[in-house]
Amino acid sequence: MVPYMKSALFLFLLFLSLSGTTISLRADDALKKALVMHASFDKGFDSDFSIGDKTCYLKAGSEMVPCVESDDLKLVPGEGKFGGAIHFPRKAAVRPTYRGDGMLGYNAENWSATVSLWLRLTPDEDLEPGYCDPIQIVGDDTKKGFIFLEWSKDHTPRYFRYAIRPLIELWDPEGLGWEVVPEAGRPMVQLKEAPFSRDRWTHAVFTLDQINAGKGKSSGVLYLDGKRQGKIEGHNLTFGWDPKAVLLVLGAAYVGHLDDLAVFNRALSDEEVARLHALETGVAELRP
Repeated sequence: MVPYMKSALFLFLLFLSLSGTTISLRADDALKKALVMHASFDKGFDSDFSIGDKTCYLKAGSEMVPCVESDDLKLVPGEGKFGGAIHFPRKAAVRPTYRGDGMLGYNAENWSATVSLWLRLTPDEDLEPGYCDPIQIVGDDTKKGFIFLEWSKDHTPRYFRYAIRPLIELWDPEGLGWEVVPEAGRPMVQLKEAPFSRDRWTHAVFTLDQINAGKGKSSGVLYLDGKRQGKIEGHNLTFGWDPKAVLLVLGAAYVGHLDDLAVFNRALSDEEVARLHALETGVAELRP
């Protein structure tokens, strides 16, 4: 190759490299502005950053008390995707909980958010019988709305699902139950195969876009390892929650590891989720 062609190729490659860096920096700036909560689990259960209450709670009767370690819930330094993580060694009633008021941004007109977390387990070997929800968003009554990731209870292999269940009369007017309502009538993304394993970390992200804005406007997307898996759309996703009662709940019958929990105040794009997945040291890179 003649010298001037080598120089031109070098400059072109340098331009591509700098362009890619600029795009990444812009994406990171947008993610930083949208971040409203991050729990790394490096030093404890509480959030490292939150625009609301940083405290992680456990339910004790009708009270909420600060979350502490137990035989059913462990902090495991150095075992996370990034630093430490939390481990649920067995199915139990222990569910770390964060108050959504002031952080999740739920409202009755037009609610959008994104939740990101990393999971490590082999579902068909590690989970015990029954449904398993590694994460839920709940309000004052699950009949008024219920958002969750779940593994199904009666399938082999278990199905993995993302569901946005609105007022019960909207998705189950006949009172049939979750597994009886035809799949097309259930507001969910369902995967019959998903890449979860105790030998690797899997990144799960779900979005909520214009919830309570009316049928045809509200939607939600599930991503695994930075790639879109499916979209919930065409449903009337109207909720009836008391905003002050909304909670983000971890580990409902979950058995496995969980790390790097984060919440953003809008529905991230496909490109932003891919960038989030690619962060070398996790969401800590985005914190103020």
